[in-house]
Amino acid sequence: MELRAGQVAVVTGAASGIGLAMARRFAAEGLAVVLGDVEEPALGRAAAELSEDGARVLAHPVDVTDPASVAALADAAYDTFGAVHVLCNNAGVGSGAEGPMWEHEPNDWKWAFAVNVWGVFHGIQAFVPRMISGGGPGHVVNTSSGDGGIAPLPTASVYAVTKSAVVTLTESLYAQLRARRAPVGASVLFPGPHMLRTGLWESHRNRPERYAKQRPRRTPYRSLDQWETAMKEAGHEVAFTPVEEVAGHVVDGIRADRFWVLPAGEHSDRQIRARSQSMLDRANPTYLESFILD
Repeated sequence: MELRAGQVAVVTGAASGIGLAMARRFAAEGLAVVLGDVEEPALGRAAAELSEDGARVLAHPVDVTDPASVAALADAAYDTFGAVHVLCNNAGVGSGAEGPMWEHEPNDWKWAFAVNVWGVFHGIQAFVPRMISGGGPGHVVNTSSGDGGIAPLPTASVYAVTKSAVVTLTESLYAQLRARRAPVGASVLFPGPHMLRTGLWESHRNRPERYAKQRPRRTPYRSLDQWETAMKEAGHEVAFTPVEEVAGHVVDGIRADRFWVLPAGEHSDRQIRARSQSMLDRANPTYLESFILD
């Protein structure tokens, strides 16, 4: 799909991290941007920044767990700009679950699925029919994670399961769009290949009461900075991928109509090969043996 000035991009989870980086990149390409996020103060700051840089911006609070809220975001986007050409279902949370899954609180699963899976589906349901009926080119990008889609991360099983679901959901969307010969493409995004400085570690700041934890968290790390400091003190090197680089991969993937938006990386490529080979060999997943559950 060709990206050009005058088109419109919608990004959820757009107030920070990967979402804000994508919005900045789309704006730099001349697209109008619709920012959706549940965190209203940060959303306002993001919109002000982009507007000051000359972008056409609509900021609209959205709770992706609520289909009515996502539908209202779609209505606002179409009422303001008349069309949507790019949809990035990017909003996501870490679950806060700790230890083996048989000790997890049900609310950890409910909250993570409500945002990471249902949020993607609500975006598809609210926007894709209008994008198809608009007749013009379009593209949907759903954010997954290497922790789920490439090789599951047993130490973060709730998050990994939700992100694995996003991969299959996007594969199904891609096939159904192709079957209809719709002018809308689909991609699944795997940010990386290293860790990213995003607000995912502080997801608890936006956790709604209906999904509240029933017992205190045990982890000593309440932020990415705390974790990074502890790793460095322990002698471990921590590498980060700039979110701007991820946004560049997204734009390149849309232009190339590439389904797998997956940056090359030695570790991720090795995990993909190991997982695929294990399945072909009908062998036990030895690639998981390096993980130890607390």
